[in-house]
Amino acid sequence: MKRNATAVWNGTGKDGKGTLTTQSGTLNQTQYSFKSRFEEGIGTNPEELVAAAHSGCFTMKLSFNISAENITPDEITTKATVDLNPEKGEIVNIHLEVKVKADGLSQEKFDELVADAKANCPISKLLNTNITIEATLL
Repeated sequence: MKRNATAVWNGTGKDGKGTLTTQSGTLNQTQYSFKSRFEEGIGTNPEELVAAAHSGCFTMKLSFNISAENITPDEITTKATVDLNPEKGEIVNIHLEVKVKADGLSQEKFDELVADAKANCPISKLLNTNITIEATLL
């Protein structure tokens, strides 16, 4: 299985602008720029897209983990916050904040399943940065 996206950039790094288009069409010439990445400009940015990918991947992996325990989660909500250090030019941390409503799931099992999802979702495996997590079983 392969997925793709295309970036097109015109101009200099600071004054130029670009668009992102995904294979699915979810992003279709979606704008991004220096301002949308490092300031508060309109458009998306790579770090926001990494946060979306990581929160989505982790949430789905956790759902599979919980389902493997014969428990159907009512809701899993994950917020991923990407911490980019512009001076170093690197992502220094990704913090996952997850809240789960799943009747019949013990705190001990929940903690085990969250740790497994953190370690084994494909996006976590891809990222070469510190990943922290705050998990709440509702």
